[in-house]
Amino acid sequence: MTESKNVSLAATPEQVLYAKFLNKGMLVGLLILFITFAIYVFGLIDPYIAVGKISEYWALDVTTYLERANIPDGWGWVAMVNYADFLNFVGIAILAGITILCYAAIIPTLLKNNDKLYALLATLEVIVLAGAASGLLSVGH
Repeated sequence: MTESKNVSLAATPEQVLYAKFLNKGMLVGLLILFITFAIYVFGLIDPYIAVGKISEYWALDVTTYLERANIPDGWGWVAMVNYADFLNFVGIAILAGITILCYAAIIPTLLKNNDKLYALLATLEVIVLAGAASGLLSVGH
């Protein structure tokens, strides 16, 4: 015997909103990656590390690389976006951070639908992800 279940496969309003934010953020991040890569490849802005010297750094671990190249760790790259090789990080940061915006965007919808537990979980997710992205929660690295 087969039991019939009335299961809706339709996306909820918050799922649709999350997906819309994710899609737009992905497109923006990807577009910025293409543009900044073109700027780097065509030499429109000088890189911090000359293309001919990049291979000197390939075999180094991150700590040694940062020390030898005199590059600040963490969010220090933001102050270096005037160099083509650091300008590329803007698109990466957008792609990495879009999830935070997606969760933040659905919180009002969750509250409107009286989904208080999910709204709380989404809020906590925003706080944890933003804290991790900020570098304030770094542990031993």
